[in-house]
Amino acid sequence: MLRVLAVDDEEPALGELLYLLRADPRVRSAEGATDATGALRRIGRALEAGPDGEDAVDVVFLDIHMAGLTGLDVARLLAGFARPPLIVFVTAHEGFAVQAFDLKAVDYVLKPVRRERLAEAVRRVHELAHASAAPAAPAVPTSPAAPAAPVGTPEHIPVELGGVTRFVAVDDIAYVEAQGDYARLHTDEGSHLVRVPLSTLEERWAARGFVRIHRSHLVALGRIDELRLDGGATSVRVGATELAVSRRHARQLRDLLMRRASG
Repeated sequence: MLRVLAVDDEEPALGELLYLLRADPRVRSAEGATDATGALRRIGRALEAGPDGEDAVDVVFLDIHMAGLTGLDVARLLAGFARPPLIVFVTAHEGFAVQAFDLKAVDYVLKPVRRERLAEAVRRVHELAHASAAPAAPAVPTSPAAPAAPVGTPEHIPVELGGVTRFVAVDDIAYVEAQGDYARLHTDEGSHLVRVPLSTLEERWAARGFVRIHRSHLVALGRIDELRLDGGATSVRVGATELAVSRRHARQLRDLLMRRASG
């Protein structure tokens, strides 16, 4: 069961959050802090105690806008520790989802907090905490053609859908389309617009097999079904979609696809 610390400088909001958390059967204990300083002091005791100590904290539910240090500041400080608690942001503002993504938050819950939405966040935390506590599985050799993503590579990206933040698995994304300072993620189920430049995703996801084929498109190499050459033009088919490949990227893409095909 989870040991929770909730942090919010508005006491009515903190009280409501604690009430909902304590009502969840997966939560063993839920404490509150009304500022970042008190939260960091409590988390410090937890880190000193270790994961099996009496003062341990498994997850911190963090408000973002607080007097003094913000929730983002607290999360950045915690990222420097070897085994920090998991982070869930709870905020009235939608515009910080990308920062939450960068800080590897488990979830991003918008206020006013709904019981069902908070339960979903607790479920995600519970699954991650259970997985980290389970004995490690034997290592499986990785194929040279599909290198494992380095430790810390994000596996999900937050997207906003009707006021609810969902986390889309990077492995479900077939290709990404640039739209100004935004990027549209295309999956088999639909598309999602996120406020992240295509160049940023290209850098982050290179180790996960994403390649730039055009100034407007980033494609998952494993989702390319066909490479087409028509005169001097090159294109690829990704599912039912045909995407142009710029001359600048054509040769590198062909080489990558040939190496992939030869194993």
